[in-house]
Amino acid sequence: MKKSRFSEEQIIGILREAAAGKSVKAVCGEHNVSEATYYGWKKKFGGMEVSEARRLRALEEENGRLKRIIADLSVQNHILKEVNAKKW
Repeated sequence: MKKSRFSEEQIIGILREAAAGKSVKAVCGEHNVSEATYYGWKKKFGGMEVSEARRLRALEEENGRLKRIIADLSVQNHILKEVNAKKW
């Protein structure tokens, strides 16, 4: 996945600017972001504080790490079952 050029703090700041009364188009033009990106951020980070966004990222990283561990273990389990199924 491509890394965003904006940090969670910057994203939340941009969302707050639009919530404070500026038009979405003006905020997006000011920060050189498309409106689709803005609404995607709003869907993901809308109403969050910076600490909550950091925690969300940490949980997503941990979730990805755990998924990779499960995938590795299932492959090892499959290999062991194949080896045990053979008659020597």
